[in-house]
Amino acid sequence: MLMLLRDALFPLIVFLHAVLAGAPANHGRGRFAHAAYGVRRVGRLPPTLRESSGLARADSLSGLWSHGDGGAPALLVLVALSGAPLRTLDLPLLVNTDWEDLAQDRAGNLYIGDFGNNRNQRQDLTIYRLRPGAGPLVADTIAFRYSDQHEFPPRRGRRNFDCEAFFWHADTLHLFSKDRSLRQWTKHYTLPARPGHHVATLRDSIRLNRPITAADISPDGHTVGLLAYGGVFLFSTQSGRRLFDGPKAFRALPTTGQAEGLVFVNDSTFVVSNEKGKLFRATRR
Repeated sequence: MLMLLRDALFPLIVFLHAVLAGAPANHGRGRFAHAAYGVRRVGRLPPTLRESSGLARADSLSGLWSHGDGGAPALLVLVALSGAPLRTLDLPLLVNTDWEDLAQDRAGNLYIGDFGNNRNQRQDLTIYRLRPGAGPLVADTIAFRYSDQHEFPPRRGRRNFDCEAFFWHADTLHLFSKDRSLRQWTKHYTLPARPGHHVATLRDSIRLNRPITAADISPDGHTVGLLAYGGVFLFSTQSGRRLFDGPKAFRALPTTGQAEGLVFVNDSTFVVSNEKGKLFRATRR
């Protein structure tokens, strides 16, 4: 009974810990500057998006794609920037085991990350690639495993193989782990953005003091955003350097609640969604 109670309360404990933690410590990777962004609420997603857990830009840039969390119907919903529904894309051949994030490449393909892994025991981690359009819908499958996971699940305290955040860049998918312990180390993995069976290669890790729930990269490729409970981390990319070694900043988001979706709509503006369907816009000052 005590173990069940602990498991039930753990997400709340982590959330409160993250919100109260403030800006992350240095940990030898450089200081986090303050990210000067103005934030305001701009809309609400429709009820069909139960617990919105991912955001991606539409080809036309006039809207956003989103999906529900694990167990929700297998569909994508196109919404305006205000959250008003524009189109629903049913995906009857897919199963929403635990969809956690969306990404888009420059050709307009969408990537659905079915890699939620709360118990760290899944061996069917998958990313679906599809192209929304007028013709028949075909979904390619990118199956993968983590290069450093050898137990399913690992011992408690080493369960850092959950994932809720990724983005596409230069034919590569970048994934960021959600640590299921209070240690809160975020691991950065990469794998090819093509169908097949792949191994996600561990590139780096950093302790951010809070779990990461979504990720995206700005259209110009210069800024990576990692969404967390109560804030967003912004990393400047630099050629030849690991992501976490570059300049970094943090913007607290204390009023957004349990935010789960992040997308850059341009190089200086990103949109965040939370599990209650509220949309927030953050614009660099």
